[in-house]
Amino acid sequence: MRTKADAVKIVEALKNEYPVGICSLDYDNAWQLMVAVRLSAQCTDARVNEITPVLFAKYPTLKDLAGAEVSDIEEIIHSCGFFRGKARDIHAAAGIVLTQYGGRLPSTMEELLALPGVGRKSANLILGDVYNVPGVVIADTHCIRISNRLGFVQSKDPMKVETALRKVLPPEESNNFCHRLVLHGRAVCTARAALCERCVLAGLCPKKGVAPLVSGGS
Repeated sequence: MRTKADAVKIVEALKNEYPVGICSLDYDNAWQLMVAVRLSAQCTDARVNEITPVLFAKYPTLKDLAGAEVSDIEEIIHSCGFFRGKARDIHAAAGIVLTQYGGRLPSTMEELLALPGVGRKSANLILGDVYNVPGVVIADTHCIRISNRLGFVQSKDPMKVETALRKVLPPEESNNFCHRLVLHGRAVCTARAALCERCVLAGLCPKKGVAPLVSGGS
């Protein structure tokens, strides 16, 4: 298992390779991030970033979104997949945030998880990117895949991956570390193949040149 010293080396290598470690979803405020991350389930961020400008142009405020017809939301987000469930969740969550929290997205894991369509991955993303909470780990498909290849954990379970990374990552680096894993997972350590000859982490990776145990996602 990797040590805290290993984690620091990996964090620094990724920071040098990807200086800007930010979320790849486009948004202007907290509630827009909540919507965007719900749309991103089983959908690429690139597709979500094509849909949200249309959605947010029609519903520029949380109040507008909460007052929308679910069928109208469905029509706009249709191309992102599972659109009916996503539309229901987005509409319901907007109403709850508006009525119960005065339009301000809650800032605790427990409150966020109570919102329709918000799971731990989404909640951690909001806590890290909006509220700058240290120590959050966004266990998406890239994080799970690369954490396994790097030897941080041997599990596909998001909670086990999150727990393992929390133990070794510097808390102040963990959020952006996960964003950098997304960039690295798309460019180099992909689901189909680990391009070790191009990898900045090759010298730190026990799986270099070996078929990975965990794959999937894009």
